[in-house]
Amino acid sequence: MRVRRSVPTTLLAGLAATALVLPLAGQAGAAADPGDRAAAPARGTAHMGMGVVKHDGRGAAPSGGVSALATWTEGVDVSSHQGNVAWSTLWNSGVKWAYVKATEGTYYKNTSFTQQYNGSYNVGMIRGTYHFATPDTTTGTAQADYFVNNGGGWSKDGRTLPGVLDIEWNPYGATCYGKTQSGMVTWIRDFLNRYKARTGRDAVIYTATSWWKQCTGNYSGFASTNPLWIARYASEVGELPAGWPYYTMWQYTSSGPTVGDHNHFNGDLSRVQALANG
Repeated sequence: MRVRRSVPTTLLAGLAATALVLPLAGQAGAAADPGDRAAAPARGTAHMGMGVVKHDGRGAAPSGGVSALATWTEGVDVSSHQGNVAWSTLWNSGVKWAYVKATEGTYYKNTSFTQQYNGSYNVGMIRGTYHFATPDTTTGTAQADYFVNNGGGWSKDGRTLPGVLDIEWNPYGATCYGKTQSGMVTWIRDFLNRYKARTGRDAVIYTATSWWKQCTGNYSGFASTNPLWIARYASEVGELPAGWPYYTMWQYTSSGPTVGDHNHFNGDLSRVQALANG
């Protein structure tokens, strides 16, 4: 004769609870799957203008003669994103100046720096370096020191441009790096003051007007000392950040020949040389 054994009530309750928990765990696991969320770029991979198209869009490139009064000198900016650059090709196409990414935060140095910095110089270009700012990681002072110590210095040799603070959209998180507008202005000021104390030069500020308005409140206090390098991919440079009556450099495209990031210097080659000489 078979004996029927009843399942204990506590066991049934436990099985029911497990049945409820398992689907929830599966859903949570799916949500946490890296494939289901946009991956942030790896630290160190940021470069000039990487947020321009996403935030400001892309228009038609400027034509050859936007203004009869305008004299432009063509330049490029590069980072490890470009690897080894064909500098002779660029030189022969009319590019006469270049900026090379040196550092980011206090944790990254451009792995292609030597080929890019020396290569541009060797073909005859006037060149300088830039620092991609990450105000959420360390102070402006610390990042200025890191920049100067790792390729961001300046010498009056007629071929070295002053360093650039690349301050723009945060590719790794919150647009304004978690800073208030006044906090961002303070961070930028600390960087600029330290850079000048170390090199004797006022750094160039690279930014986009929309970011500057959002993250600094359209602060105008740097315009009298720091040259402006504006980012806008359009046929006209458009509105500038407050205080600057004109731009010194304009990054007008990220899809140019040989190297994507192309720029106009607001003046002829003698003006580029004058900026190099301070």
